[in-house]
Amino acid sequence: MLTRKEILSYGLSFPNTYQEAPFHDPNWQLVRVKGSKKAFLWTYEREDYLNLNVKVDPGWRDFWRNTYDAVIPAYHQNKEHWNTIILDGSIPDEDVKRMIAESYDLVTDSPTKRIYEAVKKIPKGHVATYGQIAALAGDKKMARAVGNALHNNPDPEHVPCFRVVNAKGELSGEFAFGGAGAQERLLKEDGVEVTCGRVDLKKFGWVPEK
Repeated sequence: MLTRKEILSYGLSFPNTYQEAPFHDPNWQLVRVKGSKKAFLWTYEREDYLNLNVKVDPGWRDFWRNTYDAVIPAYHQNKEHWNTIILDGSIPDEDVKRMIAESYDLVTDSPTKRIYEAVKKIPKGHVATYGQIAALAGDKKMARAVGNALHNNPDPEHVPCFRVVNAKGELSGEFAFGGAGAQERLLKEDGVEVTCGRVDLKKFGWVPEK
């Protein structure tokens, strides 16, 4: 189970964030976004458990509440747009992180969010390059940011980062999700041929509709 230190460290791993204790009470530690100063992660201990308040899209709000008994309408915040996560050990760490990441995206105009949305569009049996995804996310110069985002992908089940290769069609040497060889295996299961660690972009490269 994640500790408060780990939770705050994860929150601060997102771009342009900082930690604050606004109520002069060390029990309440928030992570905010610089500039707007909007908080996307509240941490506090209540009834012997560490609690997190995170912003949630109304379309996902009830999904999380119905999936885990430890996700409830937010304590002391708008219950339509915020959930409380009770860290009692019943929620997998990856889902806790996913809810925090979603909260961050909701309070920012996040390039990371745009990157993930672009990756979701890559059809099965095809690959796209980092440059293509950067362009689709709004800035063709941020190919490196695409790589960073995919290696920190909180939801690989729904964001198929294994379908992204470099400009030569080469795979990642150490794939972020599953270790070495995982990307090749997933691509082959997807119907994409891989030869000597490379995909033929002419044959399997995705050409997005204009």
